[in-house]
Amino acid sequence: MDSSKRPGWSCGQQDTINDAFRRAVRDFGSRLFLEHAGTRTTYAEAHGQVCRLANGLKALGVKKGDTVVTLLDNHAEAVFIWLAINTLGGISVPVNTAYKGEFLRHQAGDAAPALIIAESDYAERVVQVAAGLPTLRTLVYRGERPEGLASFGGQSLRWAELASPDGSDPVVPVKPGDLAMLIYTGGTTGLSKGCMVSHNYACNLARQMLALTGRTKDTLTWTPMPLFHFNAVASTVLCNMLVGAGVAIYSRFSVSNFWPELERVQATDCQLLGTMLTLIARADDNDAMLRYRGKLQAVWGAPFPEAVMEIWRERFGVRHTVSGGFGLTECAVVTHLPFGTPARPGSSGLRCEWFDVRIVDDDDNELPDGTPGEIIVRPRQPHVMFEGYWKRPEDTLKLMRNQWFHTGDIGKFDEAGYFYFVDRKKDYLRRKGENISSMEVETALRTHPAVEDVAAHAVLSDLSEDELKLTIKLRPGAALDEATLFLWCAEQLPYFAVPRYIEFRPELPKNPVGRVLKHQLRDEGVTAGTWDQERAGLKIHKR
Repeated sequence: MDSSKRPGWSCGQQDTINDAFRRAVRDFGSRLFLEHAGTRTTYAEAHGQVCRLANGLKALGVKKGDTVVTLLDNHAEAVFIWLAINTLGGISVPVNTAYKGEFLRHQAGDAAPALIIAESDYAERVVQVAAGLPTLRTLVYRGERPEGLASFGGQSLRWAELASPDGSDPVVPVKPGDLAMLIYTGGTTGLSKGCMVSHNYACNLARQMLALTGRTKDTLTWTPMPLFHFNAVASTVLCNMLVGAGVAIYSRFSVSNFWPELERVQATDCQLLGTMLTLIARADDNDAMLRYRGKLQAVWGAPFPEAVMEIWRERFGVRHTVSGGFGLTECAVVTHLPFGTPARPGSSGLRCEWFDVRIVDDDDNELPDGTPGEIIVRPRQPHVMFEGYWKRPEDTLKLMRNQWFHTGDIGKFDEAGYFYFVDRKKDYLRRKGENISSMEVETALRTHPAVEDVAAHAVLSDLSEDELKLTIKLRPGAALDEATLFLWCAEQLPYFAVPRYIEFRPELPKNPVGRVLKHQLRDEGVTAGTWDQERAGLKIHKR
């Protein structure tokens, strides 16, 4: 079926989250919208909850253009409050629930909300940094009264006090280009920045996911993805809303509970992160997996190496295993693979109609097919990319050189228009006259049975080019020495990508979002615990 003919789909359509939700309530009111921990909510029931919360927020002074920060776990109420904020024309600011201290103070302070809504445990963290949040007036907590709340100088309310008895829809005029969310970047190299996401950007990403996934009103998507991630909100909840499909929200990812949960809710597809896909593929059989084999129709995730896809197809009987496309928070999905379109191994979709995507050199000259270079993007339609960084016009302009958004990523297209992600530009290395993709090295290392996590990164060399180092976390109980791993690398990798340095660590340094801090590893360089191939006297031959 042509994606442009799908219900809820119109190429070039300008939309708002509020109108999309109202249409879903009108057209699919009695159908399942959300399932969480055995509680099922229809679209009509969700609308009542959203309107009561919106009217409660309105009574607290929330109006169009106001930011509201949330620190909430995965449950239906997290979806309701997001929709309620947007109903009033407010800007939803979901914050990673792992954040505390300065990480939390920075994002909450940068968003400048008058109101924060948080689980009780996270509300305690808010109180601890409240002195650094000058705009905060009201704290709503969900659960038990937080410890230390007496020291909070503003108004505090229990979640149960938030909803108004008034269930009418407080219709507020909202345009497709109005802001719906602030989604903060990971902040791997500096302070995280708020990406300004318009209503239409979120809706267009949801429509893109319809083209990628082929979801229909009979779909039930299971997701453990945290609802403070744009992925879960737009690519799952909002996407399914467009066609009246259901979403089963799981509180926290668990390998052992994955198949029992899918069987319990009778999920037809699921959306996961790359590490989740690999962990499930490696896990032992269980009764639920054996019973549900062949019933899960599709799984989506990135990165999704072909070897892991093959396990999902052969072992679990999943028909559609799709990485889908290349995207980032600032630009949505800029290459995609429409549902049912054959993929090429290692590729991440094709050029699509929403964006102009090109590959350029350091001087912004376009490169021919097959040549890696920086990925640059510009929109072909209004409000399908971010509107810039919140309160940071200078940072926005830095990345908009020559009127193109510079992603900082390296990729290439082949002659048929298939796209291939190569690496982050700052993680790309040149060694022995050859370019090395850290991602490709890491993908290879993760096939080693003893390796749980790995970062391939540069260290300074006495020569003109960088040296390659692997910093590795081993799987629990695994025994492996550096020399043995080096010889394995010599068999598995091109000669120029075999690392000179290897270091085993109990953990890799990561930010609260879970991304490895490669800049820290690069700065640390050759540590006292680093093994050196040259000192060990091991040689490899060019072949």
